[in-house]
Amino acid sequence: MRHIPRGLKISFVHTCAHKWRPKVAGWLPFMAVNIPETFGALLLGALLAAGLSGMVIIQSIIYFKLYPFDPAQLKTLVCVIWVLDMAHSVFICAAIWTYLIVDYGTVTDINSIPLSLALTITCTAILTFFVHCFFAQRIFRLSQFNWYITFPIAVLATFRLCSACVTSAEMIHLQSFTLFKLKFRWIFSLGLALSSSVDILITLSLFMLLRNSRTRSLSLNHIIDTLILYTFETGALTCAATITTMICWLSMNDNMVFMGLHFVIGKLYANSLLATYVAIHSPNGSSFILGVLR
Repeated sequence: MRHIPRGLKISFVHTCAHKWRPKVAGWLPFMAVNIPETFGALLLGALLAAGLSGMVIIQSIIYFKLYPFDPAQLKTLVCVIWVLDMAHSVFICAAIWTYLIVDYGTVTDINSIPLSLALTITCTAILTFFVHCFFAQRIFRLSQFNWYITFPIAVLATFRLCSACVTSAEMIHLQSFTLFKLKFRWIFSLGLALSSSVDILITLSLFMLLRNSRTRSLSLNHIIDTLILYTFETGALTCAATITTMICWLSMNDNMVFMGLHFVIGKLYANSLLATYVAIHSPNGSSFILGVLR
């Protein structure tokens, strides 16, 4: 593959709607750059991520108002999630700035990987790891300290974090989506698959444990049913987003739809954790919820 020096002026031939083909012999990646499916997908993903980040901020504020006397470690966890989410948003904005402003007019630079884009994957991985560990701890307590249920979740969550860190490191090193896909497509796919697996395990485990609690707590059936429904909703949402991202990553080789979706994944995990505290707060069932979530 021939390397095109940065700043080299390249003429483009308009081939069809929104597509431009570089007139450079031997140019392999993104032979026809589809603007809506590359730059457009990144921009839409960034806008949606910004909206979800606003929800994280609101839920964090509501949490501190509703639970001013929560243990310090839980407040620290919320602060960490908040900081990671803000850092994630900053890196997304920096990546969009690079693609749309710094590299304006050079459509083939969509194949390059800025440092900020690689760091969004690291932030998503760390944030996801904290959320998975939080729910794993809840499962551990609900299951009466059953390691057989909790240990596989913790191991898979750790492997998912390691996979994402390797992905970010190789992206920073290679700085090219074409080279990354040729050498390390499997490691990014593995990380997404592990994340989906952990979501499924957490959802099923919480469902079974909460259903067993329902049979022993008839007076709180309504509260427990709400928890079960909410568990399915949050688990299904994050899992569906991750699986969709993986499908786009594996099946769409000439666009950035997968990356636009990946911007959103971290926000969904952050909101799922914070909403667990905020959305199901009920004065009538607060003692039971405190026992389950704390």
